[in-house]
Amino acid sequence: MNETISTRDRIVEAARDLFLVNGYNGTGMSQIQTAAGVRGGSLYYFFPTKEDLLLAVLDWYRTHIWEGLLQPVYERISDPVERIFGVLDSYRQLLLMFEFELGCPIGNLALEVSNSHPGVRALLQSNFDNWIEAIEICIQDARDRFPKEIEPKQIALFTLAVLEGGLMLSRTSRSAEPFEDSIAVLRDYYERLIRDEISWSAPRQSPLSPHEL
Repeated sequence: MNETISTRDRIVEAARDLFLVNGYNGTGMSQIQTAAGVRGGSLYYFFPTKEDLLLAVLDWYRTHIWEGLLQPVYERISDPVERIFGVLDSYRQLLLMFEFELGCPIGNLALEVSNSHPGVRALLQSNFDNWIEAIEICIQDARDRFPKEIEPKQIALFTLAVLEGGLMLSRTSRSAEPFEDSIAVLRDYYERLIRDEISWSAPRQSPLSPHEL
């Protein structure tokens, strides 16, 4: 039983890494088989089609968001707002480390397969929802620092949109500047919200939205 689980896991991990580097369409089943070190029969026993393997990879990301993304940041940063920007900075480091070849694995796959493989959209959305929820929880943990009118989920969704757009622009230009500039404006937005809550004499607008910088 352990050997069977180990074989399946090796296949999923090999596919995950290859999809990240080469994309889904740029990765062949034979490449996955070689990278996983398994026989063709084992590969097709667990995953009769390539889309089955894609679903397994997306499920891996969905269930490993804590140890794969959040835990390394949360262990060194305790402030909930700074945790958000720590997570965002981890993507910046990924851009620089791999010279703009790699971005958000879920964002990449969403752009590549959401139209051609509608069966995977639900898992793509689930991954995005998990990310949004993690940021929303950070905002909720700092709720007393934000104006009461804000909707934490909307701010979390806005944060994800800034992240994905910044990554796409930086990968296209092969420069960290678009990503860094986008995150700097996002940071300013957060700081304005926090200042608005502590500056009780300042005029208020209700409801607040990401468009009101």
